[in-house]
Amino acid sequence: MLHPRTAPSLPNAPGVGYKPQHFAEIMEQADPVQWLEIHAENYMGAGGRPLAQLRHLAEKFAISVHGVGLSIGGEAPLDPEHLARLKHLLGWLNPASFSEHLAWSTHEGQFYNDLLPLPYTDGTLDRVCSHIDQLQEAIGRPMLLENPSSYLAFAESTWSEPDFLAEISQRTGCGLLLDVNNVFVSATNLEFSPQGYIDAFALDKVGEIHLGGHDEDTDDQGRPLLIDSHGHAVVDPVWSLLDYTLDRAGPKPVLIEWDTDVPDWPTLAAEAERAAFALASLPTTTTATATQHVPA
Repeated sequence: MLHPRTAPSLPNAPGVGYKPQHFAEIMEQADPVQWLEIHAENYMGAGGRPLAQLRHLAEKFAISVHGVGLSIGGEAPLDPEHLARLKHLLGWLNPASFSEHLAWSTHEGQFYNDLLPLPYTDGTLDRVCSHIDQLQEAIGRPMLLENPSSYLAFAESTWSEPDFLAEISQRTGCGLLLDVNNVFVSATNLEFSPQGYIDAFALDKVGEIHLGGHDEDTDDQGRPLLIDSHGHAVVDPVWSLLDYTLDRAGPKPVLIEWDTDVPDWPTLAAEAERAAFALASLPTTTTATATQHVPA
């Protein structure tokens, strides 16, 4: 078991979502990738190759753990068994970051394989803050909360999404994870300015930025409809939106997400290289060095 002695940190550099088929290449030559993200629910078992590989990776890279199953926005209390498994994973791994989604995925004991949207109301705000307080108390560390990709807006919403996220951060002390592709997807689907969204976002609370690919479709009225699929390369308008974001926020850890139709390692590394170029193009870029785990 790894016994963390110093808390690691994410570098202001490219990272990628880890896939087991890339293990050997990452361990041999990961450049330009300097950190990795895993999905928490894939590593909650006891032993086996996945955990063995993760232990090796954690000795070489800072790790970001991304949860997809807590249902922070759900009406029911957080699942105590899921929370206990998450606490155990974070306890021995001591990752540089833990994040979850502003969404819900469970109801009356049923789990839905989607991250579902929420109305931005005072009642939702209170519930989400209560769940985040419970989560952060359980895991003993602050989390990052990710902005969703949206396909509809609720008529009863009384908060804008950037203001809603900023208020959650203010009340709970959590940080924010800014998914730039999600902003682009939502802006296209709901017809608002992605740059205006970035301008309104609490960029000083951002601890991590995500990029990913999306599918293009049309709705019943023939209007553009984008689906956040994580199954393609990042498109040029999203790279431009990243440049816009970094110009205002300064350097941040930037992750490439590619979760379906996963490409070979050189293709994924090329996406990370483009993120490295975006960071290096900033007028005054300082790239932090991640503190590595030290085995006992």
